[in-house]
Amino acid sequence: MTTAIHKPAAADHVGLIVQHVLMHADPSSVPLVARNAAKIFMLDSIGVALAGASVAESSLVRRAALTWGKSGGLDCDASVWGSREKLPAPSAAMVNAFHIHNQEFDCVHEKAVVHPMAVILAALMAYAERNGQVSGEKFLAALAIAVDVATVIGMTATKPIRFFRPAQCGCLGAAVGMAYLAGMDEGGIKNTLGLAYSQLAGTMQAHIEGTPTLALQVAFAARAAVCAVDLAQLGFRAPHDVIDGKHGYFALIEDGVANVAAFAELGKVWQIMRVSHKPYPTGRAAQGGISALQTAMREHDLTADAVISVVLHAPLLIRQLVDRPYRDGMATNYARLCLPYLLALVLRDGKVGLDAYNETNLRDPQLRALAHRINIVADTNTNPNALTPQALTLQLAGGRSVSVDIGVVYGSPEAPMTSDAQHEKFVACCKHAPKPLTDLQIERLIAAINTIEGTEDASSIVKLTMVP
Repeated sequence: MTTAIHKPAAADHVGLIVQHVLMHADPSSVPLVARNAAKIFMLDSIGVALAGASVAESSLVRRAALTWGKSGGLDCDASVWGSREKLPAPSAAMVNAFHIHNQEFDCVHEKAVVHPMAVILAALMAYAERNGQVSGEKFLAALAIAVDVATVIGMTATKPIRFFRPAQCGCLGAAVGMAYLAGMDEGGIKNTLGLAYSQLAGTMQAHIEGTPTLALQVAFAARAAVCAVDLAQLGFRAPHDVIDGKHGYFALIEDGVANVAAFAELGKVWQIMRVSHKPYPTGRAAQGGISALQTAMREHDLTADAVISVVLHAPLLIRQLVDRPYRDGMATNYARLCLPYLLALVLRDGKVGLDAYNETNLRDPQLRALAHRINIVADTNTNPNALTPQALTLQLAGGRSVSVDIGVVYGSPEAPMTSDAQHEKFVACCKHAPKPLTDLQIERLIAAINTIEGTEDASSIVKLTMVP
């Protein structure tokens, strides 16, 4: 059901979101390039989720979720990807979102500093599986619209990140995406958004301390989004002015200052086309330094023994997110965002792969010694949300030095991963799952996602993640 589309006032940013949703009630009105981009990042996110199920804490999250609804019970209507476990849709969304984000391997929108697909794909797929009647074409349109909402809100930030933006913006985007799938009218969309906003939580404290709760905040956000749409569909009323209001997002989360110009891009620039892949299983803030060091070592045929020191000149956000000292006995989640450790891996192995955080590596004296050769120092960039530019300098034995400027980060739309590289990452993730997929299963899953717009049930691909 839809209502007439009213042009909102310039300061009514909830109204602009509602207008964006209602104007694209016909999925074919979402440009084909945007829907194709949604398929690309859907594939990437399902792959990293399958690998993420191998993370130790995943079993704890699943065990907790099972206490909220028995596996296979009548109320269990959505799947944990890669398994035959079924849970109530909010719990399934929570577990799958945790799996997507817990290795820091999921895609990211750099300008928004938001991992858009973790919350959104997990929540929308759980909703679609429970519903059973969401076409592939509509599902792709919903993904694109939801990513628009999450990232446009994220791009309004003018201050350093304090609350965990990927969870919060992802929750708002996912809620709107499911409202779109439900065919809600203006009031329903506003209630869904208000109910999602009323559950927002998550701060950067988990990041600072290097705990797995960081990914759990993404998981909670996915669950909250499903709960929001469920309540809204039952007619539960919620606050509507949740972005511009006295205690709305801009006033509280962004501390009263927001760059609202980003909202002008709604319907004009599809943000799913600005999302970046992550070539390495670590935060986006570390990806540029890893890629630059790989380039320097490859082009100059260097070994670790030839490198006396590595200095990365980087903006505030890089230093805030990944400039943490190497620690003996550090936990995986700490190491995953420790740039000295990551660059030490590159010096030793030439790469950072899915096995980077095993116990042998975390306690390797060679990596400890190499990490102490690496320093991250301040540049003059005053933008608190900038990832670039960066500059990497290697001091070499014999007095030589090598420098690499990082204007764009590998994996971004300006420096994209090749199709072959994307395929290689997906296959590696599928092979890293607790129940690894066979080559045939992987190819069938890829084919199903690539042709999902032709299916009447978008969630049918979930079955292809399961090992018989």
